[in-house]
Amino acid sequence: MNIERAPEPTTTEPAGRDTRKVRVAVVFGGRSGEHSVSCATAAGVLRAIDRDAYDVVPVGITRDGRWVLAPDDPALLEGGRAEITADGAQVLVPFGDAPAPLVVAEPGEVPHQLGAVDVVLPLLHGPFGEDGTIQGLLEMAGTRYVGSGVLASAAAMDKHYMKIILAGQLLPVGPYTVITPRMWRTDKAAALDAVASLGFPVFVKPARAGSSLGISRVERPEDLEAAVLEAQRHDPKVVVEGAINGREIECAVLEGHGDDAPRTSVPGEIVLDTPAAGFYDYETKYLDTAPLTMAIPADLPEDVVARVQQLAGQAFEALGCEGLARVDFFYTDHGDVVINEVNTMPGFTPYSMYPALWEASGLPYPELIDELVSLALERSAGLR
Repeated sequence: MNIERAPEPTTTEPAGRDTRKVRVAVVFGGRSGEHSVSCATAAGVLRAIDRDAYDVVPVGITRDGRWVLAPDDPALLEGGRAEITADGAQVLVPFGDAPAPLVVAEPGEVPHQLGAVDVVLPLLHGPFGEDGTIQGLLEMAGTRYVGSGVLASAAAMDKHYMKIILAGQLLPVGPYTVITPRMWRTDKAAALDAVASLGFPVFVKPARAGSSLGISRVERPEDLEAAVLEAQRHDPKVVVEGAINGREIECAVLEGHGDDAPRTSVPGEIVLDTPAAGFYDYETKYLDTAPLTMAIPADLPEDVVARVQQLAGQAFEALGCEGLARVDFFYTDHGDVVINEVNTMPGFTPYSMYPALWEASGLPYPELIDELVSLALERSAGLR
């Protein structure tokens, strides 16, 4: 696999401006249930990003949506329980046709400019971050940012519409049904019947959440309603998927430069070492990883590796993704490869699957961060 580094950006040093480091605002925390996961992701990036190349501005978003200057200390963000508080100075995002300096407001002081930011690295998972909302804000601010744009972020975050788009491009997705809030209120019996038609077991999921939050494996019809209510604690819209017997395979995708096609990593496999582990839930991902093994590269036939990489690239383009994405698959006992999900801001700690897949493909973690920032700087702000 041939992985080339990005050319040095020329858009960050306009004529007449003194040469300086590229300024990167690393944004993390956020309003979703994945707040602490986002902090852990930021900790890894803050440790690894090249400080000789980048002037880093850590910006935390509290659970109620306030933007604050955060300490540049990864140790405070690790452990899976970190919380951004409103103790820091408030950061105000300016809007306009071109990037303008961030403004910092501290109690009892006159607001002052923090300086212009060349690119934002939004390390936000779940709603109010990964779903196109912060992407829309940054578009309005005329600011370049790492990752997919508004539509791709929103479509990939919503498992319902993600499946519609992928199926519309004739890409393989599994059987599913959707329970909308109105359906659940007005015709619960019909919703339950639609689920029963999938057969049991099923997986009940919030439509627009990640990190396995609110997901339940349901073996019996009598347990279904409680699982739907649990999913609705995270999202009023619920997706119910028929169980697919197969191995969980993941492939990392990285945008190509210019008109080049997306690049794909070697596939990896999520292996739960004990039957008691159940499925790849939030606890296993972030808090008790003992039952979990990431097999990289996955032990797959060459033709299956090629199929996974082909589908990963096609899914990336079908959704209009930019920057990065992780595409998750099932490889069934019958030899079929089925797309499960597309994550436009996957877990990004040094030990997460996405960076680990690129490490195994020849692109180490610090260079991967540099590549993502470079790709963002190559793109124009606004419509493209």
